Amino acid sequence: MKHGTFSYLPPMTHEQLRRQVEYIVARGWNAALEHAAPEHATGTYWILWKLPMFGERSVERILAEAAACRKAHPAHLVRLIGYDNRRQTLGAALLVHHA
Repeated sequence: MKHGTFSYLPPMTHEQLRRQVEYIVARGWNAALEHAAPEHATGTYWILWKLPMFGERSVERILAEAAACRKAHPAHLVRLIGYDNRRQTLGAALLVHHA
């Protein structure tokens, strides 16, 4: 089952994930986390984890929120999205936790 950018590749290492978050931050995109049970992950809407992190530039904070979401929902898939305000579109979407 494919769930967005990089889903056809093996799971990312922590360092590879960190570089993706750094890329999202460097582009000025707003990070947000979503989660969904595997059986509902092909649907259009995932559940938003807290509010989007508007203006957050701390890679550590974004990674910490991803870890908190994973801890709260260990059986769910967790997806990080980078929203491009300027173009009003999704710039990136990648799984950060596989159930």
